[in-house]
This record gives sequence, C-alpha cells and structure tokens, in this order.
Amino acid sequence: MPLSTLHTTQDRVALIDKFLITNSLETQKLSFLAGDASLRKYYRLKEENRCLVFMDAPPPENCASFVKIAQFLLDHGFSAPKIIASDLENGFVLLEDFGDKTYTKILSTSLEQEKELYFLAIDTLIDLHKAVTIKPFFLKDYLSETHLAEAMLLLQWMYPAIKGEAASPLLQHEYQHLWKSALRISQSPSSSIVLRDFHVDNLMVLSDRQGVSQCGLLDFQDALWGSVTYDLVSLLEDARRDIPMNLVESCWNRYFDAFPELDPVALRHQAAVLSAARHAKILGIFTRLAIRDNKPHYLGHIPRVWRLLQECLENPVLSDLNQWFLTNFPLDERIVPDRVGR
Repeated sequence: MPLSTLHTTQDRVALIDKFLITNSLETQKLSFLAGDASLRKYYRLKEENRCLVFMDAPPPENCASFVKIAQFLLDHGFSAPKIIASDLENGFVLLEDFGDKTYTKILSTSLEQEKELYFLAIDTLIDLHKAVTIKPFFLKDYLSETHLAEAMLLLQWMYPAIKGEAASPLLQHEYQHLWKSALRISQSPSSSIVLRDFHVDNLMVLSDRQGVSQCGLLDFQDALWGSVTYDLVSLLEDARRDIPMNLVESCWNRYFDAFPELDPVALRHQAAVLSAARHAKILGIFTRLAIRDNKPHYLGHIPRVWRLLQECLENPVLSDLNQWFLTNFPLDERIVPDRVGR
C-alpha cells in the first residue's frame, strides 16, 4: 500500500524516503502492516536476508520514550523489539520484526491455546515485577491526578454523546470528588513499571524463544511507574474481548502465588479502583475515536466496557461512585453504538 494512500503528507513521504535511503532501504519495499488508535503506523520491509518493521510515529507521538523503554526491557531480558535505527526528531524507528503471531490472531482461530497464552502473559508480568523493583530515573509516576484526568474523558466525550449536552460544572465537581476519594485506595506499596497497554493486541508469541522470552511486547512507549495491578487488569479486563471468569481467577491466583508477601484482598480492591478508572477512560477514548477521528469500529467494544465498568463499581470500595453512575448513567441509558453522535 503506497504511503500516499494513507494520508501521509508529501513532505513526510520525502522524510521517510530519506531515512530509509540513509539505512540502505527503499520506500518501494514498504508494505502497510498496521495502524492503531494513535497516529502511529507500521510497515514491513522485506529484503532477501532480513525482514524489518518501520514505525512512522509523527509528533506528538513519543518516539524517544519507545526507544528508551525498549532498550530497558531488552536489558532486563524481556522481548521488546530490537532497535535497528531511529530518527527521534521526525519519529521514525526501524525495528526487529516479530512476525504475525499476535495473541489476537492466535485466539481468533485457536481458543484451545487461551489458557497457555494468558499464563505466559501473567508469568511475564511476574518476572517483570520481580526484576524491576527500583524506579528507573526516566519513568514518571502514575499519579492519582493522571488517573483522574483519564477518568474525566468519560464526561468530556461519552456524556455529551448520550445526553446531547455537556456535563454541568456541578456534575463534573461531584464526579471529580468521588474519584479523588476512590483513588486514595489505589496508592500501592507494591509498584513496578506499568506498560499501560498490556493486552492481547500488543502481545506476540515468539515460538523460537524460551520461557517468558516467548512473549513479545509492543506498545509500551507510555510506560509509567505505578501499581503492579494496572497491567494485570489491562490484560484480564480487556476492552476488546471476553475472557472466561475461571481463567481470570486462575491468572490472579497464579500472580498471587508468585508473591506470597502481598495481600490479595487489598490488591483486588486497588485493582477495582484502577480498572474502573481505566474503563471510564476507555469509554471516553472510544467515543472520541468514533466522533472526532472517524474510527467507528471502536464503538463495537463499548457495551463490553460498560459491563466491565459496572462489575468494578460493584466492589464495596466504590459504592459511592456506583451510585453516581446509576443516577447519571442509568443502565438503560448506557450507550449502544448506533446512538453515538446522533
């Protein structure tokens, strides 16, 4: 697929061409691989003796962070793509090609591998959290203020899409106050690197490797330092697919068995708060993607996210927030895809 058909400006096409020529590669050999909810696009470059991935991440995408965190993960023995070359100013990176065996593709045709794949992902988090116990200097804290700003996306985008008007200042104040109270519970004595988008779309199977090295990691440029529960709920409360409850519980137990010093009850309460904030964020983002960015396919996931959010809100530590949602987003008003933007 030519670059021009992907709405890439001619100036950027010229920059891409220059970058590839500098690295003895040709634009003509690019084939479109994938895009996502961000501005990033990925292309495959096939040559006789090797296959690479070219990432086009125009500003404000954080190319430098991707490169830094990829190297950090590699240095700790995890399977991030090796960086072949980069132009951080313009947002270009040449990466090791992990192939096509994403968790998503495998699970779409082979559910009998589901338990094995999820256990591999959990084991990867276990090893990651054991390996990274001291905050790296380049990671920022995942602050309660950040979680609050993310949860506000629901009011900014989902609320007017359903109600036809912006949330009142009073309603916004109530919502913020309740989240601030809830997020006090999310402060964790057990912290590590949080990859933030640790789910099946960003995990790959590298069959020629052993142990947790078989789990290829993607999309970690927004990593922060925070609660170990965040990536667990990102994996186990996935906005994009349903996971059997018995498998979810087995994964939690597998993680807790690896950390007998942790308090499972306290961490599950903490996870409920962070997961609820994450689901509120995702509802806002998916609505924004549909309305602002003309990506309506994200709407198909919204009923699932509403369900996952409600399950979190039923945790006793979120009883006040649950009442707020039931009052302002009654169950019969929770958005169905064809109502967004109408």
